[in-house]
Amino acid sequence: MDVFVMRLIMLHALVLFLTLPIMADEKSKQLSDDEIRQVLIERSIRQYQGSCPCPFYRDRAGRKCGKRSAWSKPGGAEPLCYKSDVSDQLVKNYRRRLVKDS
Repeated sequence: MDVFVMRLIMLHALVLFLTLPIMADEKSKQLSDDEIRQVLIERSIRQYQGSCPCPFYRDRAGRKCGKRSAWSKPGGAEPLCYKSDVSDQLVKNYRRRLVKDS
């Protein structure tokens, strides 16, 4: 392969390598804290195995879960149901992972 072509390929690779963190940082900045909270809530609820993760959900019979929800019961599963359940630290950790994984 021609030396010029090799250098050109290496230059493109270097530019891509140097811009990836910037692109990832831009991606994490695109989501607001509230949007990240919503993503984390949805993920938490999806991971819950039962039918009543949160008080505002309905069980299989169609009744509102209310105090029977996992969120309402102490101990055991603790799904994130409300934005107030998602701490600022969880949001920061999500942003950090988003940048790291990109």
